[in-house]
Amino acid sequence: MLRQPATSTQITHLDRLWLYVLCGLVIVFLIAPTLLVIPMSFSDSRYLSFPPESWSLRWYRAYFGSLEWRDATVVSLQAAFLTTIVATVTGTLAAYGLHLARSGAGRLVQVALTLPMMIPVILLAIGIFLFFAPLELNNSLSGLVLAHTVLALPLVLISVTAGFKSFDMNQEMVARSMGASRPRAFLTVTLPQIRNSVISGALLAFITSLDEVVIGLLIAGGDKATLTRRMFLALRDEIDPTIAAISSLLIVLSIVLLAVSQYFQSEPRD
Repeated sequence: MLRQPATSTQITHLDRLWLYVLCGLVIVFLIAPTLLVIPMSFSDSRYLSFPPESWSLRWYRAYFGSLEWRDATVVSLQAAFLTTIVATVTGTLAAYGLHLARSGAGRLVQVALTLPMMIPVILLAIGIFLFFAPLELNNSLSGLVLAHTVLALPLVLISVTAGFKSFDMNQEMVARSMGASRPRAFLTVTLPQIRNSVISGALLAFITSLDEVVIGLLIAGGDKATLTRRMFLALRDEIDPTIAAISSLLIVLSIVLLAVSQYFQSEPRD
């Protein structure tokens, strides 16, 4: 099987074996440093070490038993859930409007909405901080949600736009010709058929908000400090192995959510 090409114009898998090996080594090189955090989180040592000399759940207990870490986790989860709602609704409606747009202005709007993906996050964070300062939105949950929405919106927009490309808008037109209003036709005909793309975008928005640290360092302080901000400050002041335990939990959660996102993207529409 490795020696037989699928067609006469294709090379065999055996001829491409070197490419498979090279890609595998690159993937291992990129992922291995991240995965090393997981075994270190089970160490009983007061310092980060690999491999651990002894195994323990000490730092997981320290995380769940700390009021400071729990409060930061609650803030991060609240911000992530609210960001997911705002970014998903806004991004879906924007994708819908841009899909129906026939003028060149629609393309300019799409570029503007995806611009946060191209600008360094530190520049966005500084701009958001200066913009929020006179509005008194810094160190507030609403400001944090709005800032995270700026980063999550492009991901939702791209995901939902991809869903619209495989959807026949004539189905919505038929529903409207039967007397349904545009909102009702969208909710009953269009949305159910692009739901996989919407769910995938929502999951990406949640991950983006939960993992964001740069914006949190500038606008999320005091009792509204996020989990990633607490982790950064703890890492700066003292290398606390509790960070390894929290990082391991975040890694597992991100992998699960990304896997679910890929599942909804690849699942065929009804």
